[in-house]
Amino acid sequence: MIAYLVVFLAAAITTFLSTPLVRRLVVRWGAVDEPSDRKVHPVAAPTMGGLAMFAGFLVAIGVSRVLPFFRDMDRASPEPLAAVVACTLMVCLGVIDDKRGTSALAKLTAQIFIAGVLILVGVQVVYFWLPTAGIVNVSSDLAVPLTIAWVVVVCNAVNLVDGLDGLAAGMMGIAAVAFFAYMVRTPGIFGLASSAGLLSSITAGVCAGFLPWNFHPAKIFMGDAGSMLLGMLLAIATISGVARNELPPSGGTLAVIAIPVLTPLLVLFVPFLDVVLAIVRRVRRGQGIGHADKEHLHHRLLDIGHSHRQAVLLMYLWTSLIAVSGLAIGFINGRLVVGLVMMASVVLFLVTALPRLAERHKDGSVPPPNGAGGAGMAG
Repeated sequence: MIAYLVVFLAAAITTFLSTPLVRRLVVRWGAVDEPSDRKVHPVAAPTMGGLAMFAGFLVAIGVSRVLPFFRDMDRASPEPLAAVVACTLMVCLGVIDDKRGTSALAKLTAQIFIAGVLILVGVQVVYFWLPTAGIVNVSSDLAVPLTIAWVVVVCNAVNLVDGLDGLAAGMMGIAAVAFFAYMVRTPGIFGLASSAGLLSSITAGVCAGFLPWNFHPAKIFMGDAGSMLLGMLLAIATISGVARNELPPSGGTLAVIAIPVLTPLLVLFVPFLDVVLAIVRRVRRGQGIGHADKEHLHHRLLDIGHSHRQAVLLMYLWTSLIAVSGLAIGFINGRLVVGLVMMASVVLFLVTALPRLAERHKDGSVPPPNGAGGAGMAG
């Protein structure tokens, strides 16, 4: 655990210290996100903060290479070096999009290409463990499209959720911590040392280092360079931890419900839900799925009267509750405790949402949010 802490701190400190430098640099480049009718921030602000996060990632990977704890894993696992290659390509794509803009089709094509590079470097869905069935091998014909689809979906889910100051960094940090907790409780070939645990700790570190600069009111946005970096890191971590792991989970009697295949879905439930709702919404209206709007979950929280910070903190809360519920199902021996955790999730949602909805219905208008505004792409 000390090795993971060292890597986490390396990522967090490097990201925190390099963010002001990146901010000055991108201002000179003219990489400034201007307000528009599909964004909620009221003033222009520099973007490409993902470059500082990328620096934190590279330093943390370098530190992990010299730690004895990860030595055997580094020799046998392609994921760390594959992450360097794929994340570099994703950050380059994000920088181009932040600076010049790209069409939805061009971005999707580039993401598919980068996912293909990831597969060529050695990371793809191979096998996973299922209750009663044991090890399930994935054929090569199915492994490639599954891997590409997973990378594209996770990257775009993180990109879509990056709509308010600090929202994506906080939510992905929580998701990374939850997945890390799952991995350190799950046996692996190299004991506690795993590529999934390493990449999860790095992801949590870069989020923690960037969040002080990105929380409302944000001094810099992560941009697509940052959101797609986080998406790629989490995609590789979950593929490594779930779809390349032949060992069963350890934990409570309900672990068969939270099978490893579903763990990433629980950890990333909120951004995935936002993606599904956005697709359904746009298809029903006859719009392209890449059409931007301001009807994501975080926008709706603003609409019903929550302030910018309240909306972000509520999304943090809901992400934490779902992630903790998933971990509870897998590792707690007791249906009562798991049921109480899930009930608490529902109660907290009702407590935070219904008063605003009731006030809106009573007045016939939306209460003005305090300090509304923010950063990020409406998606």
